[in-house]
Amino acid sequence: MVTSAISPVGSTTLPLAPVAYTRNPDATSTQPGTEADTKATKPVDDSRILITPCDPWPRPYFLEGGLRRVAPYFFTYNTWCKERWRGRQLIDVFESEFRDRDIEYYRAAMESGQVMVNSEPISPSYILKNGDLISHTTHRHEPPITAEPIQIIHEDEDMMVINKPSGVPVHPAGRYQYNSVVEIMKSERGADFLPRPCNRLDRLTSGIMFLAKNKRAADLLGSQIVKRTVRKEYVARVVGRFPDREVVCDEPILQISPKLGLNRVRANGKTARTVFKRLAYYPPLKKSAGTEASEVAEPVALDVIDDIAPRDGSAKVQEGYSVVRCLPVTGRTHQIRVHLQFLGHPIQNDPIYANQKVWGFNLGCNDPEAQLNSDEDIISRLSRMGKDEAADAVAYHDEMVDAYHKKREEKMSGELCTVCDTPLYTDPGQQELSLWLHSLRYEDAEGAWSYCSPLPRWALPPAGMDGPVNVGGMEDLVTAAAALALNEE
Repeated sequence: MVTSAISPVGSTTLPLAPVAYTRNPDATSTQPGTEADTKATKPVDDSRILITPCDPWPRPYFLEGGLRRVAPYFFTYNTWCKERWRGRQLIDVFESEFRDRDIEYYRAAMESGQVMVNSEPISPSYILKNGDLISHTTHRHEPPITAEPIQIIHEDEDMMVINKPSGVPVHPAGRYQYNSVVEIMKSERGADFLPRPCNRLDRLTSGIMFLAKNKRAADLLGSQIVKRTVRKEYVARVVGRFPDREVVCDEPILQISPKLGLNRVRANGKTARTVFKRLAYYPPLKKSAGTEASEVAEPVALDVIDDIAPRDGSAKVQEGYSVVRCLPVTGRTHQIRVHLQFLGHPIQNDPIYANQKVWGFNLGCNDPEAQLNSDEDIISRLSRMGKDEAADAVAYHDEMVDAYHKKREEKMSGELCTVCDTPLYTDPGQQELSLWLHSLRYEDAEGAWSYCSPLPRWALPPAGMDGPVNVGGMEDLVTAAAALALNEE
């Protein structure tokens, strides 16, 4: 679910009451923000930053129904005017950039003073200019996340290596503040603990993450990652029977919607390369006579799937699923997900790239020129997901799958908050909390260190079937990538 991207600065806690604004009396900084044709910077009076009076400690967490929840609280977001916003009306920017509320809410917030520019009330028609500081105070309702604990794989005086649960964002962003890895670790270790994430994982992706305990350690690992002296391996669970060999996908990737964070293979995109190798293949489980959907050991969408035909998108056949090892040579956003989709084997429960309601029958397979689905059509369909309907993954049609999808994903509940009249969401469904993509391993290319997590549950053999329960070394994947690079020289 894509929501406001304005960066959080401060907050209040309950009891719920009208917000009292305060300005930051001590802040000083320099703000890059002269006109676009110069690289100079100028001092900016950060006393314009609006903050709400307190930062609740301990964090307002509570566990309920297998989820980590946060009690609602007031919060002020602040952001500098971005270059693409300059010369545009404030209301137009909010309508095009932020999906958390409808335009009527944002208009009312501007007229009531909940949205300010440079600490001053403004009208919705205000024209943004370089150096403007936009503030938005709102009553926050954070989505719940899994109550699964963050596992520590390794810890020393400089670094923590963790196994991040799926569905938990790394940094505070959008609708998430305290329900994030950084804030959860801070809550567990104390208010002075400042974890510094060194690698990036999407909210839905689980697995290996590095949290530095000091700037020196963060800079050291960050430098290694930038210089590509660190290798990383992911594991994914994908639609159908993946080829039983190394597969190299080097299709370029283009971001077609910054607002939605949506990417696809396009000939004019950025260079991208991923090496894949099948770890296991599991055929579909058959429903025995007289068995009800609720009696199946796993949700049916895990095991019975209408697979797309490879490359041509013609007939569908039930082919089960594959567990695939993934070595991203480059690091584009959603690279593994987009490349698997293009190859005709999208991640099986991917709410975006395995969504027939968005991509159509062939799920975006082998469409580098956007001839089957235009960018505009894809963006329009995806923008409707998650508001009035759930963002289902691949559309299944038999009765067992229908029963599975009756477990609603997170969407509007029809109820309003009694404090702020915010439309409330239902609890997130499984697809909002999980993506079958896992950061399995990070290792130094020279062999100085290596960290590997256990395989996630969804990658293990299903009941009654044999299959691998661990993964060997990365030699085959690395060799395939090296061979391709050698052929290009």
